[in-house]
Amino acid sequence: MQARKTSSAPQPRKSVLIADDSVDTVLTLAEILRDEGYVVHTCANANFVIEAVERYQPDICILDIVMPGRTGFSLAREIIAMNLAKRPVLIAMSAVFSKPSERPLLYAAGFDHVMPKPAEPQELLRLIDEVGGGVPPAAA
Repeated sequence: MQARKTSSAPQPRKSVLIADDSVDTVLTLAEILRDEGYVVHTCANANFVIEAVERYQPDICILDIVMPGRTGFSLAREIIAMNLAKRPVLIAMSAVFSKPSERPLLYAAGFDHVMPKPAEPQELLRLIDEVGGGVPPAAA
């Protein structure tokens, strides 16, 4: 009889919310992240993002900036104002606001990181691994 190996308790998987009005973008990013072991929630409609954040309490939110109905700017400000145990890390993903000269606008709205669109999968995975899982309330 072989001895069972004991391992440390499994680390909880990071939860990521992807919000983009491009269904193709949402599906592609969700597949990439799920393949890497992340728990992924998606919104293809900006009007449901706040409800999804309340429901799923994601560690990380990837928000498109230009969406019908609500912008990523307003969503970021609203997420930051929410009374969450820990604020999710906010990643702006945009083809429009991705130039270095435009990044201060995104940071001023509360985004922690900026990812140009379309995102390079390895760069996105590197960023998500790097940022960890949430911003403590004191830093929010």
